[in-house]
Amino acid sequence: MAFEEITLSFGDGLARLTLNRPQKVNALSERMVDELGRACGMIAAEPRARVVLLAAAGKHFCAGHLLDEMVDRSPADYRRIFENCTAMMTRLRELPQPLVGQVQGVATAAGCQLVAACDLAVASQSARFATPGVRIGLFCSTPAVPLVRAVGRKRALEMLLTGRWVSAAEACDWGLVNKVVATEDLVAEAEKLALQIAAASPLTLALGKKTFYDQVGRPEPEAFKLATGNMALNLCMDDAQDGIKAFLGKREPVWNGK
Repeated sequence: MAFEEITLSFGDGLARLTLNRPQKVNALSERMVDELGRACGMIAAEPRARVVLLAAAGKHFCAGHLLDEMVDRSPADYRRIFENCTAMMTRLRELPQPLVGQVQGVATAAGCQLVAACDLAVASQSARFATPGVRIGLFCSTPAVPLVRAVGRKRALEMLLTGRWVSAAEACDWGLVNKVVATEDLVAEAEKLALQIAAASPLTLALGKKTFYDQVGRPEPEAFKLATGNMALNLCMDDAQDGIKAFLGKREPVWNGK
C-alpha cells in the first residue's frame, strides 16, 4: 500500500512507522491521520512485526494537528477531524504489538498526545513537549486524555493550562517518556529497546499488553480477577510452557505463537 505522508517498513522483528512530512514539522493532516490508521491495520496483521517503532523524519517529531485545516470549517468538519484522530490514536493503543516512540525536537499538542499514547518512549536531549493550544484559544482536550493517564492530573493540567514547554529530562521525571539519550544516540537506543522487547513471544506480548490496559483502570479486586484469569490462560499456551521448560533446561525457548 502506497503512503504519501508516512513510511512503513518491516525487518528484524520490528515495524518501523515513520511520520514523513518534515517540511510541515510532521503535523497531523487529515491525510496523515488516515494513513496512520490504515498502517495500524497492516501492522496488526503482520506476523513479522513483534514491536512497533514510531519515529519521525527531520528535526522534529510532530507539531500537532495541521492548523491550515482548522480554519473556517463547519462544526461537522471539526468533529470529523477529531473523531478520525481519536480513532487513529485508539488503533495505535490497541495494536497487539508494543509501541515504542522515538522522539526528537518538538512534540506539541496532538504530537505530545502521540508520545503519551505510546507504550514506551525514548527521547533525545533536544526533545521538548507542550500542549500549547490554550495560547491560541483552543484547549488541548483530546491530547489531555492519554496525557493525564501518563503523568497524572496536576502535571497534565499544568501543561494544559499554561502551554509551557517541558524539557526531555522533566518529561522523563514525570513519566511521559522512559529514557532520555544524547541526540546522536536516539535511533540506536530506541531500536535497542524495541529489539529487547521483540525477543519475547509475540503471543505473550499481545496478551500481556491487552491485560495491562484492561486492568489498569479497574478497582483492585476486578483487576486481580482479570489478571488471574489471563495468567491461567497464558500458562496454557505453548509459548509459556516451552519458555518455562527452556528456563529449567538451560536452553533458548522456541516461540511458535500458540
